[in-house]
Amino acid sequence: MTRLIALTGIVIISFSAIFVRLADVAPATAGLFRAAYALPLLWLLRRLTGDDRPLRARRIALISGVFLSADIALWHTAIDLIGAGMATVVVNTQVLWVGAIAWIIHKEHPTRAAFVVVPVMLAGVALIGGVGTSDAYGTNPAVGAALAACGGFFYAGFLLLFRHANAGGGPTTGPLLDVSIGITAAFLLGGWFDPGFSLEPTWPAHWWLIALALGVHTGGWLMIALALPRLPALETSVMLLLQPSLTLVWAVMIFSERLSATQTAGVALVLVGIATAAARGLVRPAVEETLLDS
Repeated sequence: MTRLIALTGIVIISFSAIFVRLADVAPATAGLFRAAYALPLLWLLRRLTGDDRPLRARRIALISGVFLSADIALWHTAIDLIGAGMATVVVNTQVLWVGAIAWIIHKEHPTRAAFVVVPVMLAGVALIGGVGTSDAYGTNPAVGAALAACGGFFYAGFLLLFRHANAGGGPTTGPLLDVSIGITAAFLLGGWFDPGFSLEPTWPAHWWLIALALGVHTGGWLMIALALPRLPALETSVMLLLQPSLTLVWAVMIFSERLSATQTAGVALVLVGIATAAARGLVRPAVEETLLDS
């Protein structure tokens, strides 16, 4: 049952970029409403499940929401430039940023796998961006790939902060509510830098945004947060790799996003890199920390 819940959640979140493209609104508009429409339901769920986290943990969760809003803004823009499938693949290079942050801040040392995985994934991103080709899919694949990769940095920051905010365990509805408040506030303040940003609901676009908010942002992520911590790490890594892979499939089926041969090779390199990084790890604890913990 745990595996079924996890797989269901991953399938649901694989539609995130698809709903964004179907809504066809400005990136900041989609970012705002994917969180804002989820707030009432998350508030109700938190009331039902309880939330005894300290104020500091709530503040960290709010800040993580600001990081996620930056990721969302860059990712949504990349979807317009390079398509839903490849933008989702590239943003999942967050595994590189997580390793880099752990290396710089926590003094954790790169593993041998890192020296292979990092160049492979960077080469994959370059190929997805259409370097040296003229038949690449997307209105501006180079910029789209670059923005999605930058989005991966903020996604990594979100994951690290969110994990710290919920370190004590317990229901995830409270932390997810705080994250959503952070996203909503960030877009209300910064969304106006997007020329197409609008607070006026338009239909059927907002039906897709409601599906994004309630289905993906709330339902999908709550399922994943409930199930994945209970599964072995390797199994979790393989399951999470399904999200960008499935998004690629939906993008081809729904939008006929036909990748060039070069971009297909780039996608393969990135996915292999993500799988290897998840299975082998890119950093290991510093020697001093290991000795202290032993």
